[in-house]
Amino acid sequence: MLSFVRNYSILPKTIKSLSKEVSSSTNHVQHVKGWIKSVRLLKNIAFIDLQDGTCTDALKVCIPIENSKETEYVRRLKTGQSVSITNAQCKMTPEREQSFELKISEPLKSISIIGNVTLDYPLQKKAHSLSFLRTQPTLKHRSSYLSSLMRFRSHLELSLFNFFQEHDFTKVSPPVLTSSDCEGAGELFKVQSSSRDNDSYFGKPTYLTVSTQLHLEIMAMALSRCYTLTPCFRAERSDTNRHLSEFWMLESEISFVDSVLELTRFVEEMLKNSIKSCYEQKNELLPIITPDNSLTREEILKRWESLLHKAWATISYTEAIGILKKQHAMVPFPNYEPKWGESLQTEHEKWLAGEHFESPVFVTDYPRDCKAFYMKANSEELPGNETVACFDLLVPEMGEIVGGSMREDNYDSLSREMARRKMNSSGELTWYLKLRSEGTIPHGGFGLGLERLASYLFGSHNIKDAIPFHRSASGSIEL
Repeated sequence: MLSFVRNYSILPKTIKSLSKEVSSSTNHVQHVKGWIKSVRLLKNIAFIDLQDGTCTDALKVCIPIENSKETEYVRRLKTGQSVSITNAQCKMTPEREQSFELKISEPLKSISIIGNVTLDYPLQKKAHSLSFLRTQPTLKHRSSYLSSLMRFRSHLELSLFNFFQEHDFTKVSPPVLTSSDCEGAGELFKVQSSSRDNDSYFGKPTYLTVSTQLHLEIMAMALSRCYTLTPCFRAERSDTNRHLSEFWMLESEISFVDSVLELTRFVEEMLKNSIKSCYEQKNELLPIITPDNSLTREEILKRWESLLHKAWATISYTEAIGILKKQHAMVPFPNYEPKWGESLQTEHEKWLAGEHFESPVFVTDYPRDCKAFYMKANSEELPGNETVACFDLLVPEMGEIVGGSMREDNYDSLSREMARRKMNSSGELTWYLKLRSEGTIPHGGFGLGLERLASYLFGSHNIKDAIPFHRSASGSIEL
């Protein structure tokens, strides 16, 4: 019988692991490393706040000062330096926010500088605006707020993965390079080889994917339930706080479902499960202090509680247009009048979820010309009022964060719709159409914008902060 002894000492101890291990019986810490967040030098004592990015709280290090050499040495320590601390004593501080601190007796021996900083190191011990931090792409994640947002995003991804695993899904990796425009909007980035002057590298024009859905459908025909988290690219000119040219989308395809309501119920359960997981880890995930234009810790928790305890409404597109028209008659929307047959605009989506329902809301059954070619038509529709079995999940302040649909599984129906839209003229989607003649089944799926979800749950108002390095229209790709 094989056995395996786990060795926890392979990598250096982190501040997060130290926080979990320390107790009243632990009084010696041999080694810890990190970056100096702040230094406070008093007459006979100094304090260092040390962080290593693994948790929200900084590790407090207490340094008794006994002579001028120690004073001068500590005075040379600067915010941003990386340091190593050895032979520290652990002192329990149950009356404080952090339950313990480290104490060293010989700073000249116990503190060594690993990496220095320049005199103009920009992240000093003060509040920095998010607009300023965005100008520091190589350093901004050292701030407490943005490092917390990255750890929050990581936890959110893991909770979603765990949910899929518990529901018998298989994670797959569809291609990022494709010749298909899944959404049909034409917002594609073309890929070319730098060593060639034409499109012959792959034999046909190739693009960065806008969605992996079509390939996920292939996998769902074999695996029944599958998902992926993949970078997607859209060459749209919108440069707003909710648009990116490069973003990450969680996409799922589910076989043997018959109704769009099965999809909406699944999405609601999935998201509430992740929110619950975040709530249970709130002390580790949320920063103590947030920037002025973001939600406070208390406001974030209130948002999570509301999301968990409220049932999310479901209405049809036609019902949504009726609600919006009544509102527009009383207080006109600033930019767009709601009209049946036209897409809901961001101002409509935000108002529906934020002011009317005051919670997330699923909007189903949009007109077919507002949506993509692959969506399954609703039956018994009057000519000119055809709708498709689809949904968008709208949330307050952000608008749409999830979109999905039943897929048209009938060969003839899909073929007619592609012809109506003048698609597949050169046979580029014949492979997709033929799936309907090889063991077709009812199926559906959805795509979730990860940056929008992370921003909304974290109380950040700009999705540029929810991705490590944002790319948007008119922006440089250089750091």
